[in-house]
Amino acid sequence: MDSTLSSDAGLRPAPDAAERPPAAPVLDLVIPVYNEEHGLERAVRATHAYLTTRFPYPARVTVVDNASTDGTLAVARRLLAELDGVQVLHLDAKGRGRALHTAWLASDAQVLAYMDVDLSTDLSALLPLVAPLVSGHSHLAIGTRLARGSRTVRGPKRELISRGYNLLLHGTLATRFSDAQCGFKAIRADAARELLPLVADTQWFFDTELLVLAERAGLRIHEVPVDWVDDPDSRVDIVPTALADVRGIVRLGRDLLSGRLPLAEVRTHLPGATWAVGAAPVLEPRRSLLLHQLVRFGVVGIASTVAYVLLYLLLAGITGAQAANFTALVLTAIANTAANRRVTFGVRGPDRLGTHHGQGLVVFGLAWALTAGSLWALHTATPDAGRGVELAVLVAANLVATLLRFVLLRAWVFRPRQAAAPTASGSVPSSATPAPVSERNPS
Repeated sequence: MDSTLSSDAGLRPAPDAAERPPAAPVLDLVIPVYNEEHGLERAVRATHAYLTTRFPYPARVTVVDNASTDGTLAVARRLLAELDGVQVLHLDAKGRGRALHTAWLASDAQVLAYMDVDLSTDLSALLPLVAPLVSGHSHLAIGTRLARGSRTVRGPKRELISRGYNLLLHGTLATRFSDAQCGFKAIRADAARELLPLVADTQWFFDTELLVLAERAGLRIHEVPVDWVDDPDSRVDIVPTALADVRGIVRLGRDLLSGRLPLAEVRTHLPGATWAVGAAPVLEPRRSLLLHQLVRFGVVGIASTVAYVLLYLLLAGITGAQAANFTALVLTAIANTAANRRVTFGVRGPDRLGTHHGQGLVVFGLAWALTAGSLWALHTATPDAGRGVELAVLVAANLVATLLRFVLLRAWVFRPRQAAAPTASGSVPSSATPAPVSERNPS
């Protein structure tokens, strides 16, 4: 019997007294879609066929339409009428994160998962993804395209972006999972109920935020190498998405540092969570900690180098090369020391702040001597060197000075020490989501 739940109507047909409501499925597999009328039917039929013939647990497919403007919703409703174990949700606003937040919190399944409509991931990875959650071994599971054993077919541009993004996460948020944005993930329902109210993003950063919060709460994340074939017709707009991800990293990092997320409470509510909040960086092997510090130092260094170049070009025509080099170095050195103190080496608060900046200026003096000496050598050898040649020599000298600066900052200015675990207090309200229209064809 078909039943329809609508946000526009408070009534639904009463079930026949002899009928029993369908048992809750073990797995609810969500497919979020926006303007996918041409690819939706193939995806749903292939997934439904796999779940009914090869998957050992009772399962449901939930199609979440994110305010499509084409015939996507009509296709979904036709599939709903034809296939058992299919559910359709319609939202009046876009956003993959919004779709997953809504569908997962409304589900009665034991395990909640999602996959992309383009079927980039081979469905044979679904059982290895879900099994550790059904058994209670893990809280979340992710497909990874970057681990040994995965087979990925995609262009060098997307490969570089994916690896760069995950490297940035490792360096800035000290994450351990290998692939944040693979569209193939699952979570236990009890973990979803604890974490989803804390996830603020409703778009593409949703995955990353969920995983970071889970990891910081001490939940166990299982990784499954997947066979992945990239969809050349992907709807993801890379540049705006990348900028939104960077803003998400900054916001999430600020929230974690402030202790406003009640991750300690999440840990106490879920069996199997073992790490204290914020303890992962302390427990890292020294080699891993060094790698994370290098990445963070590199990110700060790139920003400092860009600022240095802009300041030098702005001042060189006014003050001359040497004065412009000195001024740009002083200003960027102060900012660089402050950023590395907080971001790279995790030192916060006023303790030894003046000493750190004083030592940072000593390190700056050595860097200035190196760059000034390089500039002097250039002008001695080539008195009429152009601005571009000057800049190239200074950038090369700065690279050497950067390596020296890292060694001195790590071994002298900011000596490695144990970081205290931040306390967790307060709560974050969940993002408001439009009321969905739910349609289900029970199995």
